[in-house]
Amino acid sequence: MTAATGVSGAAERSTTAHVVWASALGTAIEWYDFLIYGTAAALVLNKLFFPSFDPFVGTLAAFSTYAVGFVARPIGGAIIGHYGDRLGRKTMLVATMIAMGLGTFLIGCLPTYSQIGVWAPILLVILRFIQGIGLGGEWSGAVVMVAEHAGNRRGFYGSLVQIGFPVGVAASTGIFGLMTQLPEADFLSWGWRVPFLISILLVGVGFIVRLKLAETPHFKEVVERKEVLAQPVWDVLRRDWRSFLLAVGITVSEVGLAYLLTVFTVVYATTKLGLPRQVILNAVVYAAIVEFATLPLAGWLSDIFGRKALYLAGGVFSVALAFPLFWFLDTKEPVLITLALVVTMTLTHALLFGPKAAFMPELFRTQVRYSGASLGANVAAAISGGFSPLIAAALLAWAGSYWPVSLYIIALSIITIVATLMAPETARNSLRS
Repeated sequence: MTAATGVSGAAERSTTAHVVWASALGTAIEWYDFLIYGTAAALVLNKLFFPSFDPFVGTLAAFSTYAVGFVARPIGGAIIGHYGDRLGRKTMLVATMIAMGLGTFLIGCLPTYSQIGVWAPILLVILRFIQGIGLGGEWSGAVVMVAEHAGNRRGFYGSLVQIGFPVGVAASTGIFGLMTQLPEADFLSWGWRVPFLISILLVGVGFIVRLKLAETPHFKEVVERKEVLAQPVWDVLRRDWRSFLLAVGITVSEVGLAYLLTVFTVVYATTKLGLPRQVILNAVVYAAIVEFATLPLAGWLSDIFGRKALYLAGGVFSVALAFPLFWFLDTKEPVLITLALVVTMTLTHALLFGPKAAFMPELFRTQVRYSGASLGANVAAAISGGFSPLIAAALLAWAGSYWPVSLYIIALSIITIVATLMAPETARNSLRS
């Protein structure tokens, strides 16, 4: 039975547009949940959960708990990817939303260090770990769901799912920007909790939308042919190890840039440059808003020119802009800072992240696609994403200047360029069965 004839009536009604909409909405909510922690770590968690430390050391400690979420992501990717390849894409997409929403809401309910002592940071780490488990399987499930519905326009439709990231950045940064307008005492007592608590409402909406999704025709075919694997994660490591390593390599620069541009720049601008929080938060929001257009454009271009062309361009621009980004930040001029972030996000992160939603699933067979995409994306995230703000902050403290952070960006970009050159071009091929 072919994919065309094997699709059920429910799957036929679940059009590509509906799948993309549901996946993008859910991904936006998940990214919002995950990213508000990064903004909170840069602005307030060091004061409330690590108050006995020097302010900068407290920031490093807060970023360490931030990194815990990324350590959890490969674990979540392995667990959720396993069941996503065995039980189906839809089932696990619903489960990840519950995990993320619960973890985020409970962070907003946590007592602080002054109230329960050392248990406050311990509970914070536990809930951050739960967040990481959820996100470890969410993004990969969403992009696999779209890729297996989208036909030969996987680059464009997949990039629409990626819009969830700038939506999450703009929403999380924007609401924190709003809360920082409160008097300092109110912000520290209850204002910082609001972004975490309202996530429960967003999760409820996403949960209902995703329940209406139908399973993908590709996974249905695997089930009908009785080709579901008992241990898909092990199969990725045993048979698809080359694709796995390439997936990690092509992702490390993009995921590192994502958190350096949206999290570390906040710390650099507020602590090193002494700028008002609102200046850098506004710049991050504007850069994220521009990605609403540049991400789909990058995905569309990757359908025309190939995934590798976009990735190579993004890698080269990442190298070229690693130093100019900080030159503009150091001007302390709000307009130039905003321009720097907008241009850098557009020419680096957007060119890499837009085609990623198609490139990553295309590297793996249907039987292991969820597991392979999850492991590739999340191992890279653990290596460069979660630790990038922490590494950058430590490099800044060591050198007293941005130059080692720029070299760090260049090193990550070179890894991605080399991996891209070694990867196959997948844009014009059918998904591997």
